[in-house]
Amino acid sequence: QVQLVESGGGLVQPGGSLRLSCVASGTRFSINAMGWYRQAPGKQRELVAAITSGGSTYYADSVKGRFTISRDNAKNTVYLQMNSLKPEDTAVYYCNTDYFLQLSSSIKLPAESWGQGTQVTVSS
Repeated sequence: QVQLVESGGGLVQPGGSLRLSCVASGTRFSINAMGWYRQAPGKQRELVAAITSGGSTYYADSVKGRFTISRDNAKNTVYLQMNSLKPEDTAVYYCNTDYFLQLSSSIKLPAESWGQGTQVTVSS
């Protein structure tokens, strides 16, 4: 199974920037897509950005032009650069990955993992 560990959250003023990181670790796995979700108090968890192993990206309309997702496949790490932060970006941010667990030389099992979440607070 893959474990995800996030870092980089914190308190920032409106207009400021933060960079989130998420490292995937485990054995006998190959990662497909990685992404970032967020959940604000009283709201449903929403997809913020995602990136495939080939580098294709997706962004929610609310963050387009402000957030950038990237990944380092060699380090099994995904980043979320967040610029021009707004108070409405305040939420717990979760890293997510879809991956294949190599059970044998010919059997791969699709699976999914979530990180523990990191708090991002945008406030003056």
